Amino acid sequence: MSSCVPLLHLAMIRLNVDPLNPESEAVERAAAIIRADGLVAMPTDTLYGLAADPRHATAVERVFAVKGRQPGQALPLVAADIEQLQSALGPLSPSARALADCFWPGPLTLIVPSPMSLATEVTGGLHSVGVRVPAHAVPRAVCRAVGWLLTATSANVSGQPALDDPARVAAALGESIDLLLDAGRTPGGPPSTIVDVCDDSPRLIRLGAIPWETILRCAHP
Repeated sequence: MSSCVPLLHLAMIRLNVDPLNPESEAVERAAAIIRADGLVAMPTDTLYGLAADPRHATAVERVFAVKGRQPGQALPLVAADIEQLQSALGPLSPSARALADCFWPGPLTLIVPSPMSLATEVTGGLHSVGVRVPAHAVPRAVCRAVGWLLTATSANVSGQPALDDPARVAAALGESIDLLLDAGRTPGGPPSTIVDVCDDSPRLIRLGAIPWETILRCAHP
């Protein structure tokens, strides 16, 4: 993977955006940059994330280069809604759909089978990918404008703390990304709970904001 990945702009663009009702002009600007293999830092319901098109190898390479992330580490994705996710990745299994209906939008990441359309680096060489629908209007709006799922790895240099403050995102990544959608500080808090549902029998990968007992009750009502 090359580390010499060109930027789309000489300087990062920073746009203020309403966290509850994101302005269409800002959302469309972000979508256009992402379609052109650009990188956009955007808020989520926990921290700021780095959005790129996971189908485009050039864009994914830029994510790894900007973060200094080691190859082989999978990238999480976000979707606008369950319908977009299923259109892109295929139908959810019954237990996965039950969990999605219970917790999305929200802090639950589901590991599901990945399609061939994803760049190889996104899955870390596996045949699955983590995805969620965040409880924040901005990433959902950008996903909807692009028309596909987006990466949502934390907007920071690997090994450094994840960031909830757009000013710190700009300081850390401003020379390397194309656009920062500034919706103010994000809530932070625990990371999403990660559950593998590839074989329809939920398996806990990482405990986070949602207790495992709650997951099991919703998966098997």
